[in-house]
Amino acid sequence: MNYYKVSFELNPLLPAREILYADLDQLDFESIVDTKSGVEAFIPESDFNRVLLDDLMIHNLPDLDIKMEVELIEQQNWNANWESQFEPIVVNEKCIIRAPFHDKNSCDYDIVISPKMSFGTGHHETTFLLSQHLFEMDLKGKSVMDMGCGTGVLAIIAKKLGAATAQGIDIENWAYLNSIENANLNQIDDIEFFEGDASLLGNDPFFDVFIANINRNILHRDIPLYFKTMKHGAILLISGFYTTDVEVLTTRALEYGLKFVNSKSKNNWAMVQFIKD
Repeated sequence: MNYYKVSFELNPLLPAREILYADLDQLDFESIVDTKSGVEAFIPESDFNRVLLDDLMIHNLPDLDIKMEVELIEQQNWNANWESQFEPIVVNEKCIIRAPFHDKNSCDYDIVISPKMSFGTGHHETTFLLSQHLFEMDLKGKSVMDMGCGTGVLAIIAKKLGAATAQGIDIENWAYLNSIENANLNQIDDIEFFEGDASLLGNDPFFDVFIANINRNILHRDIPLYFKTMKHGAILLISGFYTTDVEVLTTRALEYGLKFVNSKSKNNWAMVQFIKD
């Protein structure tokens, strides 16, 4: 499959980047990566609509200085592009997330992720924040949900850290398949992955730890569904949004009996921890 790569140079960088992220998500871009001067967004050739993109630039971002370049990337070049840019991620002194084409590391937790198009290689601030935070928790014997699992990396880390059960859900078929592939790469065969959204969740409290790395609007909508599946005393970790969104999502969580524990940020991206009190 061929992809279009759309590069945006933004001035000022913020809040233009925040606005653009939300708009591109509505246009079915599959991957969006921050750059020093803006973002790069990727979309399958079959889904690309230049008219809608130009309309976005004119009507949604009229007062910002934005330069846009569009490039068609063939499948073979796309894979080569990932391999040339994907570097191992050091989560802490014990864990490295790497691709299959990198040499094996001697650290305690050597996580192998075939990046492909799935969100969750560890490069993005939100995945990094959540990955790092999992190492600060006691997951032994716990049941874990990875909502919006992307590559499945967070569910994989949870199992490596001793979780009794781990499940992952993603609405994208390619992410669902990639999660299964990555679990196999890490010799883990007991993570249950599902293709779909929060409607797949039941109504019975089952999870000790619920992770959701999705955008602000979906989190705001689905927190009540997450709450139903969490045991008393369960932890909810949410990310995928900017620090400016922490207040509105915290207010939403408090409405459903969740208690704020703490928050962390990296480059204006945030992660918040709640507990079902």
